[in-house]
Amino acid sequence: MDRSSPTAARSTRPDVDPEQREAPYLDALVEYAAREPGRFHVPGHKGGAGADVAMVEALGATALEHDIPALIEGIDAGPEPTPFTRAQQLAASAWGAGRSWFLINGASQGNHAACLALRHYGRHVVVQRNVHSSTVDGMVMGGLEPTFVAPVLDTELGIAHCVTADDLGRALDATPDAVGAMVVSPTYFGAVADIAALAEVAHARGLPLVVDEAWGAHLRFGEGLPASALECGADLVLSSVHKLIGSLTQSAILHLGTESRVDEQVLDRSVTLVESTSPSALLAGSLDAARRHAAVNGPALLAETLPALARTRAEIRDIPGLDVLDEGLTEQPGVHAYDPLRLAVDVRGTGVTGLRMAALLRELDDINVELASDTVIVAVFGIGEPAADSAARLVAGLRHAVAAVGEHEQGAPERFAPPPPWGPLELSPREAFFAAQEAVPLGSAAGRIAAESLAAYPPGVPNVLPGERISVETVEFIRDTLSHGGALRGAVDRTLETVRVVVE
Repeated sequence: MDRSSPTAARSTRPDVDPEQREAPYLDALVEYAAREPGRFHVPGHKGGAGADVAMVEALGATALEHDIPALIEGIDAGPEPTPFTRAQQLAASAWGAGRSWFLINGASQGNHAACLALRHYGRHVVVQRNVHSSTVDGMVMGGLEPTFVAPVLDTELGIAHCVTADDLGRALDATPDAVGAMVVSPTYFGAVADIAALAEVAHARGLPLVVDEAWGAHLRFGEGLPASALECGADLVLSSVHKLIGSLTQSAILHLGTESRVDEQVLDRSVTLVESTSPSALLAGSLDAARRHAAVNGPALLAETLPALARTRAEIRDIPGLDVLDEGLTEQPGVHAYDPLRLAVDVRGTGVTGLRMAALLRELDDINVELASDTVIVAVFGIGEPAADSAARLVAGLRHAVAAVGEHEQGAPERFAPPPPWGPLELSPREAFFAAQEAVPLGSAAGRIAAESLAAYPPGVPNVLPGERISVETVEFIRDTLSHGGALRGAVDRTLETVRVVVE
């Protein structure tokens, strides 16, 4: 089977392993709670008996009964494999990994661990410039020194796509002492990179490829989806299972490839370093259940969801002023395939920004989207939700919002300004983070070295990272974005009256 093809066929996948129908860790939690044991351990709510009444009413008594601490015999302590160990083994099997770690501090924990693991081999890495902020934090923690490789930018939509194999190769050649490459796929907007080609480029130089596949945990489990990063040869892959498969928020899994160039023991130590000694049984139990749900039911669920979303795209295109992103994105450089569970709506034809369209959806019909940029709003669908019903509500809301624009907000289309180029990297993120700093007014920040991240949201790609020199154009872009209703991520001063910069 050609795993490098955009939608590698899975008709040859064997029937579900009977063991995937088990949820050993979740079952162990249920069995423990059902025994009504003496709880002379934390947490202090004692399974609900000592909890605030309002919390019990809001969360339910059952949730508190199953909020069980670590190191309980028969759950995650005792003869190996414990139910917890077995649950992680089943996750590795389901995703096709050599080993998998449950994460209870979200995908951010996985990015921190990946950076710490790479630091064992050296300081220099090649990193996709629009990585998640947690990767930047991981570089600060580990002292990694990045060479940034730019993703392909869509100048019409003002959004970033993926990194090309040629660009990654050039960046690696320019960084001969690099110890790895870190990329993102899929993007927020559904663009999927050619991971097989990127892996080939990295592996030809003896280096591991780390893929932040936070938005692609579902790719392994359905027909008509792009091949997953592990299937394409990635060495280390991050799956944010809560996003589309449905575990509880803040739960994720880190996967080591079957032939990974990252040492398993090094990665295990790195995960342990950034994990809590009081892990949430609820989060871990939800990962066990979500893995079973995806492995057993994912193909059938996606067989219903994907056609429903295809029909939804056609309906949205019939609404005046709206278009949708789809497989046509693959004609863009840096886009190898498209994830159809992302419903990205191009609103430029309405004459208002995606920010305004998202506000109208919320104000008129209490519809909340995942992301709004100047040009696009993004709605996401889980693999198991009734997509046809959810999509019908979204389509009705879009019709309502577009009608409101026509009645009350007609006029010249708003200007859609692409983000300016990134400034040069003068210091490593760690050096900038720990350097002597001062807070200066935003208007005085141009020409200074940033000590913190600045991401005008939208479009979500960090405009400034710690160690980069701030340009006049970047300051103006951030101000313009905020004036149109955008927000800022990363700055200590949320009002953005001041920015923290390095004292030079």
